Amino acid sequence: MEVKLTDLARSGGCAAKYSAARLEELLRGFVPAEAENLLVGLAPADDAAVYRLDDERALVFTLDFFPPLVDDPALFGRIAATNALNDVFAMGGTPLLALSIAAFPESLPNETLAAIFGAADEQVRSAGAILAGGHTLRDEEPKYGLAVVGTVHPRGFWSKATARPGDALFLTKPLGTGLLLHAAREGKRDEQGLEEAYGWMTVLNRAAADALRPFSPGAVTDVTGFGLLGHAYELADRSGVRVMLEAASLPALTGALDAAAAGVRTGGDRRNRDFAGPYVEAEGVGEETLALAYDPQTAGGLLVSLPADKAVVLQAAFAASKLFLCRIGRVEHGEGVALV
Repeated sequence: MEVKLTDLARSGGCAAKYSAARLEELLRGFVPAEAENLLVGLAPADDAAVYRLDDERALVFTLDFFPPLVDDPALFGRIAATNALNDVFAMGGTPLLALSIAAFPESLPNETLAAIFGAADEQVRSAGAILAGGHTLRDEEPKYGLAVVGTVHPRGFWSKATARPGDALFLTKPLGTGLLLHAAREGKRDEQGLEEAYGWMTVLNRAAADALRPFSPGAVTDVTGFGLLGHAYELADRSGVRVMLEAASLPALTGALDAAAAGVRTGGDRRNRDFAGPYVEAEGVGEETLALAYDPQTAGGLLVSLPADKAVVLQAAFAASKLFLCRIGRVEHGEGVALV
């Protein structure tokens, strides 16, 4: 009997993430290891940990997993793998090795599990890495993801804590995956929008990172479960700057704003507003645009800050490579985030 994966999950994709505000509270008293070679850990936290091996090499290490957000097992495996691998690209690194993190009901057919693992393996290979094993538990709610190790130069990794006033802000994928997937679960399917969402959630940020690397960006993070405003707030807070986002410039997947206007919201929307809302100014911005900006993304694009004098050349480089790039704002002196 065919099993619908999403029927086994209470929430799926990055919308299942723990509240960012609660995570901050839990980790506030956690003392990171005192190691001079730990270049990025919890003080401050970033998209992945970075550990220096020597003067030329550092390890980038991350893990990410979540319950299914789609019923197609191969698509689920590909999206989950993309989401985990993208953390390494967000740090400017190159993935080397991945291990599966899995939990599945014993009732799932072997064909379903094989499709998840097989699609993840294909995506890991596309990222230039190797899927070398993993660990699988019995659990009534399916979950899948990867632990990924990559490399980066110790002085060449990207951080969300290095944006500077005068930088321009860019986004490398459109927004709205959470809205469209949740709308479909509520019976409000937008077929074109869903196909776009599926396509973007399986696009590795490898090509975008490769195109960005020669420009020495100011700061980089990937937009996932905390939504654009949550991740923009993290960038502003870590960097000690003010992020100005232009509401009219935010790129949306087909049907995402319609879903927001119809009242569709994920559980992650509320958690993201609780986390970033006190630091976001959005006077006069429509609720559907706010919902898009708070919407939890799965395998989202890179949020990039770059000196404004490099912006036109960066846009030309992305256009020449046929890569998506949207200028969405700027960085100023101050604090917090403004959506104007």
